[in-house]
Amino acid sequence: REALEMDPQQRLALEPTWEALEHAHIPPSDLKGAPVGVFIGTSTNDYQLLATMGLGEGAEDTAAYALTGTATSIIANRVSYFFDFHGPSVAIDTACSSSLVAVHQAVRSLRSGESSVAVAGGVNMLITPAATLGFDRIGAQAKDGHIKAFSADADGMIRAEGGGLVVLKRMADARRDGDKVLAVIAGSAVNSDGRSNGLPAPNPEAQVEVLRSAYTDAAIDPRTVDYVEAHGTGTCLGDP
Repeated sequence: REALEMDPQQRLALEPTWEALEHAHIPPSDLKGAPVGVFIGTSTNDYQLLATMGLGEGAEDTAAYALTGTATSIIANRVSYFFDFHGPSVAIDTACSSSLVAVHQAVRSLRSGESSVAVAGGVNMLITPAATLGFDRIGAQAKDGHIKAFSADADGMIRAEGGGLVVLKRMADARRDGDKVLAVIAGSAVNSDGRSNGLPAPNPEAQVEVLRSAYTDAAIDPRTVDYVEAHGTGTCLGDP
């Protein structure tokens, strides 16, 4: 009965967690009871909307499971519960940046010693048309179904679904344990645009500030960087 009322995003978070640990050659059983942090970015909750629409038909029988089945917070909590992780368990919603902010918080948790290992990333599923229709009505969806970020022809984004998680450890711990290190997060930074010419509009000055903060945190001279990967919404408002 509980599974019937469970947001598929909870199930989606479980699978890549197992796969990420498997890829890292870390048996989940070795982390049982350990201060493993779980930080998962998740924004729209279509299943909660779907469940709400179904109230009135046997609601008294499903309410107990619907509370945990549709709560956004449980997406991260479900992972911590299933694997018996005892570190922070946080679902993060910062819209487009949710997954990256989740990684940022995981890095901070590792640095502070709060977590010994962290699982971070994001999940998203498109279950109802509500959010997609909303984006379409404000002109944020590409008319031809193709995103054209940073192009003069940019006319909107395309929503997608899936999940991606990474296993993070302090470098010293990874070397001690003989882990295969795929990449190093030298630094990270997060800020807010504050007041600009509109709530969803980007603030170039704030974006410069967060870049400077990230370079400072990583102790990297921007002039030494030869590759930059950027997020672009593919909208006339967002990309500039």
